[in-house]
Amino acid sequence: LYVWKDRELVKDVIAKAKEGGFNALALTVDFTWYGNRERDIRNDFSIPPKYNLKQTFGALAKPAWTYDFLSHEPYSYACINTEVPADSLAAFVNSQIAPEFGWKDAEWLLGEWNGPAALKGVIRPEDAKRSVDMGFSAVWVSNHGARQLDTSPATIDVLPSIREAVGPDVEIILDGGVQRGTDIAKALALGADSVGLGKAYLWGLAAGGTDGVIKAYDILKVELDRAMGLLGTATVDDLKREGPDLIKRRAASVRDYPDRYAPERGYGGGIV
Repeated sequence: LYVWKDRELVKDVIAKAKEGGFNALALTVDFTWYGNRERDIRNDFSIPPKYNLKQTFGALAKPAWTYDFLSHEPYSYACINTEVPADSLAAFVNSQIAPEFGWKDAEWLLGEWNGPAALKGVIRPEDAKRSVDMGFSAVWVSNHGARQLDTSPATIDVLPSIREAVGPDVEIILDGGVQRGTDIAKALALGADSVGLGKAYLWGLAAGGTDGVIKAYDILKVELDRAMGLLGTATVDDLKREGPDLIKRRAASVRDYPDRYAPERGYGGGIV
């Protein structure tokens, strides 16, 4: 959930969540300004989309998908505003972003929700501690997929300091770059209780619907079990306890520069 300028809209979303049986809320706090999505610029991705020759040929090559798209009502976002088509979402979101968002707004939201809540978008230990003191039950370590602030630190790098700041009993969720079971193992070893991921289940969904999502999670579970077994940790508690001694950092290498356009833009593809 975001805190929009329209507080009545936020209240409506909270009411829908409660009616739907949801019992926990995540407040995203690193989206008070639009990031410069360079990959989107390079791929000419926009909302609403720009229809060019390449996209036209792609639509003709997939007639079933194209017919389904054209023969149904426009997609909308039920949790934001059902009257706003998905391809007009950018303008609507722009009008609702609140750059002045602050801690008092977060406190207001906690009062409206009155239940378990996580603060998502935390990468500084002092912010993590303050969120817990305010009443958030979980800290979500995230840099918005590194798509907001350019050269923001990797979440796995700041995770140990955040765990140290909040102590052993506060729930910590981590996302950002989690694509394999070994990534999950590293996060658990360095202080996380769970991870968030997007690409894995979306790829599964696109390839095989519900069965594809289940398959994606099964793959991750097998990879995590294998990693833990090879590390000699029988349980997650063992992994957390022994984790700091199991994780070794290597020196930077060419593998840290996967983006071939990085030199043109003057940064090293993720190295700060």
